[in-house]
Order: sequence, then C-alpha cells, then structure tokens
Amino acid sequence: MDGHEPAGRSGSGHRSVPHTADLRVEAWAPTAEGCIGELVHAVVGTFADLSGARIVGERGCTVLAASDPDLLAGVLEEVIYRMDADGELPVALAFGPIKGLDGARSVEVRFRMADVATAVLVGAVPKAVSLHGLELSAGPGGWTCAATVDV
Repeated sequence: MDGHEPAGRSGSGHRSVPHTADLRVEAWAPTAEGCIGELVHAVVGTFADLSGARIVGERGCTVLAASDPDLLAGVLEEVIYRMDADGELPVALAFGPIKGLDGARSVEVRFRMADVATAVLVGAVPKAVSLHGLELSAGPGGWTCAATVDV
C-alpha cells in the first residue's frame, strides 16, 4: 500500500485485496485507533457474518508493542487468540488513545464479543498475523494500515 487513498475514498473504511494463499487487508480512518478498528472489522468480515450472533459480553486488554505496526499486529493477534481460546469474535471495538512509553507503544482495547458458534462462517478462518508487510502510518488524508493474515 502506498499510503495514498484511491480516488473517492474518505472517512473510514476497509477492503481486502488479492494476495496469494493468504488474506491481505487494508484500512483507513482519521485516527490510528480507528484505522486499527477498521482493519479488525475487515479481517473478521472476510470469514464470519456476526449480524445474528449472540453477544456474550465485553473483554478488555492492553496491547504493548515496539512500534505502531507491531501494535496493529498485537490487536489482530488478540482477536485470533480470543477466537481460538474462548470461541468469541468482536462485533465492536473501543480504543483508548495510543500511548508511547520509553520507545514502546500501548493501547487499551475493549471488545464487545459474540459467540462464534452462533455466527455464520463465510470464509477461511485466520491462523496468524504475518509480520511481513505490516503497515500503520499517518498521511495527509488520515491514517492507513495494512496486514497479511495467514489462513
């Protein structure tokens, strides 16, 4: 991704893009936190329809990382972990502000979770986040991010 929004793209959004044997997703939003949230929705939306899923509660976590792209990976890894360990997927996310601490980054995340067993699976389930090609950066039109997910 080159950091430039395609013509007509504004506000927040996401899309999946062709990628051999994996899932590549891109997102954009006015803030870094919003961009990460859009990317999570993009990933989940490629394999699960949560519109009729049963809500099971809220979960919170603090994600720590060495850089903004690693912070993005950490949030995605938390989503994959919650799905594997608890059988839950986020239908909504809320973020505290991203904070810097001695060169590290952190963000508080609240997930509103749904029961995977009550969702409709529509695609390949992600297994892991690839550390290659992670992007989270500010540009003139807001923030953009991208990640590749192993399916």
